[in-house]
Amino acid sequence: MGKIAAKPLYRDPIFDGAADPTLIWNPQVGKWWMFYTDRRANAPGQSGVTWVHGTPIGIAESADGGAHWKFVQMAQFELPAEYGGTNVTCWAPDIIRAPDGTWQMFLTVVPGIFEDWNHPRFMVQLTSTDLIHWNHPRQLALASDRVIDASVLRLPDGMWRLWYNDERTGKSIHFADSPDLANWTDQGLAFKSRGEGPKSFRWHGKFWCVIDEWKGLGVFRSADASQWSKQPTNLLAIPGHGADDQVMGGHPDVVVSGERAFLFYFTHPGRRASAKQDATEQRRSSIQVVELQEQNGWLTCNRDQPTHIRLLPQK
Repeated sequence: MGKIAAKPLYRDPIFDGAADPTLIWNPQVGKWWMFYTDRRANAPGQSGVTWVHGTPIGIAESADGGAHWKFVQMAQFELPAEYGGTNVTCWAPDIIRAPDGTWQMFLTVVPGIFEDWNHPRFMVQLTSTDLIHWNHPRQLALASDRVIDASVLRLPDGMWRLWYNDERTGKSIHFADSPDLANWTDQGLAFKSRGEGPKSFRWHGKFWCVIDEWKGLGVFRSADASQWSKQPTNLLAIPGHGADDQVMGGHPDVVVSGERAFLFYFTHPGRRASAKQDATEQRRSSIQVVELQEQNGWLTCNRDQPTHIRLLPQK
C-alpha cells in the first residue's frame, strides 16, 4: 500500500507558490522528482499578476515513494535573451524520457514580467541529461501565439502526441503529433471544452485526459486518443476537509504506477470566504495527492481519505 502521504503533500520553501506539478522518476539519484511552477506568492510589492510572472521552475524530490517531499533546487535553463532574459516567466513543464535516453521538457515561456494576462506565450522544447540543466531550446509552431500547458504521451504506434491549451480559441485543448520528438505537426482541436492544464495518460486499457476547468477537474475518456467522451461529473469540484485542501483542486498530473494511478494537483488554500484578505495568504499554493479509482467506466477519488502511496521506480 505504501506510506500515508503528507497533507499538504508539499509547500515550496522559497516563494510558497508551488503549482502545476509534473513528476518523473530520476534514475540518477534513485528518487522521484517533482517539477512545478514556483509562483512568487510571498514576494513583496507585486502589483496585478506580476507574482504569477517571473516564475522559476522548482524541483522537489521524494525518497519514500511519493509520501514526503523536500526542495532540491530550481531548474536551470539556457534560453535566448529575447525570451525575457532575467525577467523570463516559466510555467507548467511536462517532461518525458526520449528513446535516446535524454529528457525532453515542454515548457511554457512568457517573454517578460507583466501586470496582466495580455501578452504572448509559447511552447519551448528543451533537452537535458541530468534533469537540472536544460538547453537546446526551440520554440514549437503550434496553433497561435498564446499557447500554454503541455502534456506529452507516446501512442501505441510510436507517435508522440502533445496536448496543450490554445488561449486564442477560448482556452480549448488542441494537440500536435511527432514521429521523432523533433518534427511537430499541429492537428487542431482535440476536444471542445474550456479549460487548461491537460494531462493525458493510459490506464486500464483506455486513454484519459484530465483538465482544469476552474470548477474542479474535467475528465475525458478515449479508446484511441482521438475520439473523446466527457465524464458527467468533475473531480475535486467539492472542497475537502484536510489541511490546505478546503478548496477546489487545480492543474493536475497523474502518475500511473503498476496497477494504481495517483492524481497530483494544487490548491490555493487561502481562497475561501472565511480567510483573511491577505495577499500572501490568497496567493500561496500547495501540492496535494489522491489515489484515483475507476468506477462504472469513469474516474473517482476521495480526497478526505488518507492516501497510501508507493510510486515504483520506472525505466
